[in-house]
Amino acid sequence: MYSYQERVRAVELYLKLGKRSKATIRQLGYPTKNSLKAWCNEFEKSGDLQRGYVRVKPKYSEEQKNVALEHYVNHGRCFAFTLRTLGYPCRQILTEWVRERYPETRKCVVGKAGQPTAALVSKQAAVYELCTREGSAEAVARKLDVDRVTLYNWKNQLLGREAPASMKRDKGSPAETDRDELERQVEALQRNIRNLQLEQDLLKKANELLKK
Repeated sequence: MYSYQERVRAVELYLKLGKRSKATIRQLGYPTKNSLKAWCNEFEKSGDLQRGYVRVKPKYSEEQKNVALEHYVNHGRCFAFTLRTLGYPCRQILTEWVRERYPETRKCVVGKAGQPTAALVSKQAAVYELCTREGSAEAVARKLDVDRVTLYNWKNQLLGREAPASMKRDKGSPAETDRDELERQVEALQRNIRNLQLEQDLLKKANELLKK
């Protein structure tokens, strides 16, 4: 819930910046795009905003919010990995939750260039999807909300430049041994992902026991 002053400040900046919602949200760290537009419409119609702001029932419960934030923090602070794993919320809402819970992140730039460094487990999961994909690398990049170039850089880091980026067989593809080698590397990635996840679960449980 935002105060009257916060809403007015947001509307004034939004108008000053030529109604550019992304620039406004980037500078203030709040609110959502839809909220900003709704406040602006109200301001333009009545010349002011309601001082008694009525809070709409949130789409997600407090428990869902806490689960999402805990997953984000415990998995390398990677937006894409949390959104893909949990299936909710949208990136904009998760960004808002993170900035609300962790104010120090408000200065981060919104967008791909400002995403935090992905954890190793996230990189491995992404490379696995890249190498076992049925479609294009671009489609995988969009799904994971990363750049296509970033995907290939992760593949090079984990598998090496010489390793093919897909297990699909193309005309004139390398020898069968190359494909077998890639399959072995992908299997190794899967094992690493499981091991890292287990380590994280154990550390989390240990921290919970220490807090008791």
